[in-house]
Formats: sequence, C-alpha cells, structure tokens
Amino acid sequence: MQIAKVRGTVVSTQKEPSLRGVKLLLLQLVDEEGNLLQKYEVAADNVGAGVDEWVLISRGSAARQVPGSEQRPLDAAVVAIIDTIYVEDRLIYSKKDQYR
Repeated sequence: MQIAKVRGTVVSTQKEPSLRGVKLLLLQLVDEEGNLLQKYEVAADNVGAGVDEWVLISRGSAARQVPGSEQRPLDAAVVAIIDTIYVEDRLIYSKKDQYR
C-alpha cells in the first residue's frame, strides 16, 4: 500500500462501461516523512475520500479485490482514509490538525 494526498477528481464522460459510476481521484504520493512527492496517480475511490484528505491506496491485482471491482480495469484503488500516522513515536500526520 502507498500513502497519498487527494489533490482533485478526474471526470471522464467516455470510458470503459465497467467504470461507469466509479469516482476517480487524482492523488499525490507521500513519502514516509510526510513529504509530498512529485508523483501522481489516478485511483478509484471506494471509501468516499475528499480533496486534501490523506488516504491509503492499493495497487495492481489487490486494487481489484474490492467487491464489485474484480472485473474492472483498475490499477489503483483508495481503500482507507487516514486519521493519523506515527513513525517511531513521532506524529507525521493527523487529520484533525489539518482542518483547524
């Protein structure tokens, strides 16, 4: 899994029929120190994430393990919205601190 920040949404009026109704998010990847990387990815949203939230993404065949997505052409899926991240007893990210 990878940590990422939701930067926006991706809208497509013409797409593979199995992707109809799937919300697509533009994500910016985050490193283990909480720094934003210059790498972006588009992922299907399975949890209702919003812009500026930090999320966990699953890639490859694991992204298709979400019920209903087994036959979709997905490479990445948002599988969780992050509340906090601690590394070696140090707070890296806290959702509640983002919205003060």
